[in-house]
Amino acid sequence: MATIIEEIQLAAAQAVKDLYNLEISPREFSIQDTRKEFEGDFTIVVFPLNKYRLGSPQEVGEKLGQKLVDSHPDIKAFNVIKGFLNLSLTTVFWRKFLGRIRENTETFHNAHGAGHTVVVEYCSPNTNKPLHLGHLRNIILGYSLTEVLTANGYKVIPVCLFNDRGTNISKSMFAWLKAGKNDTPESLGVKGDKLVGDYYVQFSRMLSEETAHLLEKGIPKHEAEKQTPSMQAVQEMTVQWEEGDPQIRQLWATMNGWVYEAFKDTFRRLGVHFQRFYYESEVYQRGKETVDEGLAKGIFYTTADGSIEIDLTAEGMDKKTLLRSNGTSLYITQDLAIAADKYKEFGMDKSIYVVGNEQDYHFKVLFEVLRKLEKPYAEGLFHLSYGMVDLPSGKMKSREGTTVEADDLMDEMIQNAKEETQKNPDKTLGMTESELNHLYEILGIGALKYYLVKVDPKKRMLFDPNESIDLKGHTGPFIQYSYTRTQAVRRQPDAVSMLTFNPEENPEEEMIESERTLLKLMARYPEVLREAGESYNPALIANFGYDLAKEYNRFYHEAKILRKDFPRTSAFRFALSGWVGEMLKENMRLLGIQMPERM
Repeated sequence: MATIIEEIQLAAAQAVKDLYNLEISPREFSIQDTRKEFEGDFTIVVFPLNKYRLGSPQEVGEKLGQKLVDSHPDIKAFNVIKGFLNLSLTTVFWRKFLGRIRENTETFHNAHGAGHTVVVEYCSPNTNKPLHLGHLRNIILGYSLTEVLTANGYKVIPVCLFNDRGTNISKSMFAWLKAGKNDTPESLGVKGDKLVGDYYVQFSRMLSEETAHLLEKGIPKHEAEKQTPSMQAVQEMTVQWEEGDPQIRQLWATMNGWVYEAFKDTFRRLGVHFQRFYYESEVYQRGKETVDEGLAKGIFYTTADGSIEIDLTAEGMDKKTLLRSNGTSLYITQDLAIAADKYKEFGMDKSIYVVGNEQDYHFKVLFEVLRKLEKPYAEGLFHLSYGMVDLPSGKMKSREGTTVEADDLMDEMIQNAKEETQKNPDKTLGMTESELNHLYEILGIGALKYYLVKVDPKKRMLFDPNESIDLKGHTGPFIQYSYTRTQAVRRQPDAVSMLTFNPEENPEEEMIESERTLLKLMARYPEVLREAGESYNPALIANFGYDLAKEYNRFYHEAKILRKDFPRTSAFRFALSGWVGEMLKENMRLLGIQMPERM
């Protein structure tokens, strides 16, 4: 089903053909909402037609507007302001549009991506510490992008890479061996990721103490750390792991197992699932096969010390080591292997990496290496680079133990939601304790998710837990509350008699401005969904939801929705209220946010 915007674009293209015998793609016509100070619903920007030398923007706009009014009964009037053609649609059209939504829920989806497969890799944590606030932004962006692309018709494969080996993992293992006293998550009553993370922090403290002693002897800091007994022990442990030492491998498997169980619980709380998990420990060696391939093709070369590199200076980058002189791999080595695995398993058209912007250069190099290797999937790679998350107290540092852990933050948000809800106990009268606890969780997790996804991914952001729960702000709870209003309308005693909305019947009252604004916003949703998918930007969906909720609240206060004396007007407004609710619910579903029926 064509959207209203697409219909206007098609009509404009046909009008230009009729007037000027000129074939123009409908997509060339930019359609905007008419500015509030001018008369109209939608505006065609005429300036792009200047390149065809059809006349001045004012002259072309006048001819085009008249042609559209003459040929389309749904367009009742037009005006041209400095090259902007403003079109006014009939009330009958808007009533029929609401009927179209009711009859065809494809308004909430489109098929632009049908026939294409996209792999979205996100989360990708290390197994030496709990998931934290930075991971939460990654997870919520990745999940939302997966849902947005699915709603656009793509077949989407969400995957997660566990960085489960290497020096950082060995640090937690060494500290546990040194001071663990056979501690387990069960014996201490803590989650496994929390336990392992505590030992990672403990190792950093041991390292600092040992480094301080060497600094007193005049050894430079970067050399002192390498010479400490703890760091040397960790390096030896990493080598033993790579050599397959059974005791080291058993400890590694046990501690990673604790972390995987803990992550599974966090994913459950967030409502996140993955179709495929990759493990660095399973692929790091196979990346060497791709390195061998590059050597054979003369794309890579061996340096004097025996390491293998690629020279990308001509592409504006630098020389990049792909394999160390001792034969050990780097992150890029494993990424070469995983890129091949994804294509072999899924045959994707696009592969998206949701990773923070501190890795911009890494992915620039990775993609260029794969292009030079002429991999069939090289042109479909995309790095969704997002900005870091700061707190009012400053930047987080895992090794210093100053991170905000995901589970702790979720607990805090749920508690905040509980406290805010209890300020208005009348709103939740009659709800059981179980229902209330479920409500607090929906509100708290919803507030967290919305706040982290509403900002354009490219931007760095400041997370303020208190601001995110504000019922009157640009927040998830504000949108959830607006949804509950649509449900409250449905539950009103007179609502049953209002279910007979007929698009063909004229209402007793003229459509008010807030009704038209809501309908225009709803008409925009398919285009917003498409743009969010094409630009990989779920923030567009989040901000659309806020705009729709804000306009619904204005409509709710201005319009008398249920009136026995005006049944046709009431039926229309009841239907409009209901479908705003459905659109808000679907909109937030794409962000992983549930909607309460009462709050």
